[in-house]
Amino acid sequence: MRYFVVFLFVLAANVSWAQKDTIVNIKGTVVNNETKLPIGNVNVINASRVTGTATSGSGTFEIATKLNDTLLFSYIGFETVKVKVTNDWIKNNPTKIYLSEKAYVLDEVVIRQYQLTGYVEVDTQLIPVADDGYRYSISGLNAGYEAGDKAPGAVSKVLGSIFNPADFLYNTFGKRPKEMKKLKEMKKDDTVRNLLATKFDRETLAALLEIDKDDIPLILQNCNYSEYFIQTANDLQIMDAISLCYEEYKVLKKNK
Repeated sequence: MRYFVVFLFVLAANVSWAQKDTIVNIKGTVVNNETKLPIGNVNVINASRVTGTATSGSGTFEIATKLNDTLLFSYIGFETVKVKVTNDWIKNNPTKIYLSEKAYVLDEVVIRQYQLTGYVEVDTQLIPVADDGYRYSISGLNAGYEAGDKAPGAVSKVLGSIFNPADFLYNTFGKRPKEMKKLKEMKKDDTVRNLLATKFDRETLAALLEIDKDDIPLILQNCNYSEYFIQTANDLQIMDAISLCYEEYKVLKKNK
């Protein structure tokens, strides 16, 4: 009897492990939490596998997942929702996902008038002009973006500080190799790229990389990107910038 119990325990453990490692297609419908009406063209991203799809006009979707994968549901004007794939979802497929509209609070806008004199030489000194600095190409985009300094070796120069074990880049990249490897997968999936190109809130990008949203500006600052770029770039441009910085980091670490 004891051996039979052990056999059942081993069998159950194997079945549980097989379920966890099995890829299944799950279905669902995304609806408006207030109106209960379906929402079409919602981006559905499997953050664990870095693949994505979009809901149909009737709000339905189907995506490949594994148990415990994390799905992100993102739509303009709505809060991004993060959901973990559970056994209940797999067994009771399909299910409903509810999105809530964002509540926007408008900040006070202060309009400052330039005290222009009418003399070009003087007025050009009064009007602030963004310093583009040294520019280089970010993959997937037609425009170049600055690295802060005007020297071609600006990024490598700043990344030289990674030899300090307490450096922020070391703590960010060195301790998260699995998350950083996602960058290559993210650049391959058009659904993910198209979604990031429309977003400026860093929420989806942070969720995909499994890092804190507030760390993104710090990463870019340590990679010598200007404040102007950090504040104005969309999430796709930010992703490409972090990817370039990470590649520089790996080269420097390899040559250490």
